[in-house]
Amino acid sequence: MSRSVRKKGAMKIRLRVTRGLPVGAYVKCADNSGAKLLQIIGVTGYKGTKNRLASAAVGDLVIVAVKEGTPELEHTVQKAIIIRQKMPFKRKTGETIAFEDNAAILVHGDLKPRGTEVKGPVAREAVERFPSIAGICSMVV
Repeated sequence: MSRSVRKKGAMKIRLRVTRGLPVGAYVKCADNSGAKLLQIIGVTGYKGTKNRLASAAVGDLVIVAVKEGTPELEHTVQKAIIIRQKMPFKRKTGETIAFEDNAAILVHGDLKPRGTEVKGPVAREAVERFPSIAGICSMVV
């Protein structure tokens, strides 16, 4: 048995979603934590080719800079989870999903949501990967 086969068996399988948000992209903050506009400055767990911009998809944990919001949060670095993306992606069932905007929600260090309510729909892929989001969202698509 080759080494790569054993490694694949030990890894957690995650559905492949088209990555539509590169580093530098601006996303709306869809929760009531006080932030309004976020800029992606890093993608947690991204492994890519040299000189290629890291990119994120629905359900990814990203590092963001808060560009607009309350004075306490503005110009700070936070963790966030992508819940919507404009770029279409396919599900295993064959259906293609695309949202009207790119959005994320801020989370604490233990990956619990910072806000208490999410505005708009949330992709199922994000809820499956982070179940703590399910309690505060009103609509899962």
